[in-house]
Amino acid sequence: MNTLSYKTVSVRAEDVKKEWVVVDATDQVLGRLCAKVAKILRGKYKPSYTPHIDCGDNVIIINADKVVLTGDKWTSREYLRYTGYPGGQRSFSPADLQKKSLNKHIKAGMHPLFLHVLKGMLPKNKLGAKILKNVHIYNGDQHPHEAQQPKVIDINNLK
Repeated sequence: MNTLSYKTVSVRAEDVKKEWVVVDATDQVLGRLCAKVAKILRGKYKPSYTPHIDCGDNVIIINADKVVLTGDKWTSREYLRYTGYPGGQRSFSPADLQKKSLNKHIKAGMHPLFLHVLKGMLPKNKLGAKILKNVHIYNGDQHPHEAQQPKVIDINNLK
């Protein structure tokens, strides 16, 4: 058997074909939805996945205000952040972040709750920060990315 025919092909950054996909978050559980979105952002559903290259797709999440959390997690779950100053530990719940996403001063496409959850599911390095910029989250069903001709996918069909 010719062992030279079994070569692992590593994709270069200029050879990556990125697509735009739309995911509807209506009645989806937040963590399960974000786990699948993180795999799409990372490119793990593609046969040409390369761990050190941003080879994932750009994802648009619509209807982010209709996402659900099971149990009592809207109020009982607690996220922490630290300002860097003594006594500067701040805690907030998912309900606080969901309410914050409705503020006018939050940049369009930046939903604090989804970004917080997705950031924990991506690599903790420069690649993870770059990949996180490929997701756009909107509370309603309208988004300004029609020029990219995104295709709508059903997130429930992915594993």
